[in-house]
Amino acid sequence: MKKVLIITLLIMASCATVNAQKTHNKQLLRHAVMFGWNENTDPAYINKVVAALSDLEHKIPVIKAFEWGTNNSPENLNNGLTHCFTLTFTSEADRDAYLIDPAHKAFVALLNPAPDKVTVFDYWATN
Repeated sequence: MKKVLIITLLIMASCATVNAQKTHNKQLLRHAVMFGWNENTDPAYINKVVAALSDLEHKIPVIKAFEWGTNNSPENLNNGLTHCFTLTFTSEADRDAYLIDPAHKAFVALLNPAPDKVTVFDYWATN
């Protein structure tokens, strides 16, 4: 009976480890957007753009997480990019749905005048 109990406990522990590894290794798709502004750009306009992009998280359900910040690196390698926004998706299909969502298209239309510099970089986050 002890052997059966020990084997059962070992199997349960093994299954728990496999499930934990599957959860831990689940990759997330990050969509990083960076803007750099002309020095004459009205700060109120920049704030409006930041607020509008931040609000997309509440309008487009496929966005799983959102964060943003401004550059504060002492390395001076940002090439004029000042604002970084990171959106998280669980699949490329979700990212693609975000790109054509009417709320995202309305945000893109708001970018007039456009930022002086724009970089978009998508990657699968690994842990």
